[in-house]
Amino acid sequence: MMTTRQNPILKTALSALVALLLGVGFAYKALQNYRHQDYLNSNFFSFWLSGHMVWTGENPYDSSQWLGNFDAFGATYQPSRILQYPLPLMYLMAPLGLFPLGQAYFAWQMVTQIAMAATIYALLNHWPDRSERLLFLPLVVFASFFGPVYLTLQVGALGAIALLAILMTILLLEKERPLPAGMMLSLTMLKPPQGLALLALAGIWFIAKRNWKSIAGIVLGGLTLLTIWILRDPLWLTKFGGSSEHLLDLTLGAQSNVFSFAFLVCGQNMICTWTLGTAGTLLALGLGAYYLWRNRARLTAWEAFNVIIPLGFVSTIYLWSYDQLPYIIPITWIAGTLVERTKSYLRSFVFLIVLDALAFIALTVQAYTHKDLLSIVTTLLTLGMCLWLMRKPSSETAKSTGTPLVVK
Repeated sequence: MMTTRQNPILKTALSALVALLLGVGFAYKALQNYRHQDYLNSNFFSFWLSGHMVWTGENPYDSSQWLGNFDAFGATYQPSRILQYPLPLMYLMAPLGLFPLGQAYFAWQMVTQIAMAATIYALLNHWPDRSERLLFLPLVVFASFFGPVYLTLQVGALGAIALLAILMTILLLEKERPLPAGMMLSLTMLKPPQGLALLALAGIWFIAKRNWKSIAGIVLGGLTLLTIWILRDPLWLTKFGGSSEHLLDLTLGAQSNVFSFAFLVCGQNMICTWTLGTAGTLLALGLGAYYLWRNRARLTAWEAFNVIIPLGFVSTIYLWSYDQLPYIIPITWIAGTLVERTKSYLRSFVFLIVLDALAFIALTVQAYTHKDLLSIVTTLLTLGMCLWLMRKPSSETAKSTGTPLVVK
C-alpha cells in the first residue's frame, strides 16, 4: 500500500522539479538576452510596435506613422517602410504592445520557450512506453542550443506561432476534428512565404485523403484573416506587395532555399533566377506531393508534417534559419523513433548532437557572412532521417505510438 501511494507523489514531485528547473533555465536565458541583445534594433521591435499601434489607433501600413514610431523610440534598424507582415498579426501582438518594449521582449522569449517545451511534451506523449517520454528533458535542453531556436530567442522572431499552429493541427487531426485543424493551419499565413508552401503540401495530402473538412477549415481561416486585413486597410495588397518586393531584393541569394541557390547559380541574372528557382520549387513540391499522395494510407498526421515542414521551408522564396523552429516537430519524432527502434538512447543522442553542431556551424557562418545558405544542411538531415525511418510500415509505428493511421 505504501509503494502504491508513494509512486504518484514521487511522480508529481519529479514533474514539479523538472518544471521548476526548466522555468529557471528559461528565465535565465531570457534575462541574458534581455541584458545583452539590442532588441530595439531587432525583428522583435517591428512585431511589438504593430501590437503597440493597436492601442494608439495608428496603422502599421501607414509609412509616415510606422517610420515615425521608429524615430520616436530611437530604432535605427528599419527593415521596411511598413509592417512587413499581414495586418492581422498586429492584433495577435496587441497583448505584448501593452507592455514596455523590454518587458515584452522578455515575455515573448518565455512564451517561445514554453511553446517549444509544450510541443515536445505533447508529441512524446504519443508513445505509451516510458522510454521515449524520458527524452523530454534532454530534448528541451537540445532544443535550447539548436541554432534556429537560439537565433529565434535573440531576435525575438515569431516562430512560436507557426510551431503551435502546426502542433494543434496535428493534435486536432488525430482527434478527428478536421475543420478546426484546417483553421489552425491557416494561421501559418501570418508569414505568407512560410504558410503558402506548407498549405500547398498539406492541401495535397488532405485531397489525397479526401479530407475536405480540413480544406474547408483552411479556406475559412484564410478568409477570416483576409477580412481582418481588408477591414483594417483596404489598400493592403498594394502596400504589402511593395514591402515584400523590397525585402526580396535585399535578401535574395542569402537564404537556404531553392530561389537563393538559383540566384547564385545564375550569377544574379533575374530571368535565369526566376526560371531555375520556379522549376526547382515545383520539383521539390512535386516530389513531396507525390510522396504524400502515394503514402496517404499509411502516413499519420505527424509523419505527414515531418515531410511537409522541411520541404515547405526549402521550397519557399523568403525564410531565414529562425523560421526552422517548427523543425522541433520532426526532430522529436526522429529522436523518439530511434529510441523505439533501437531500445537505446545512444543513436538518438548522437543524432541530436550532430544536428546541434551542424546548426551552430551554419549559425556562426551566418553571423560572419550574413548569409544563411548552410542552413540547408539542417533541412536535408532532418528530412533525410524522417524519410529513412519512415520506410518502416506505418502500422507498426502507429501501433507503438497510439497514433491513428487514418484521419478523416
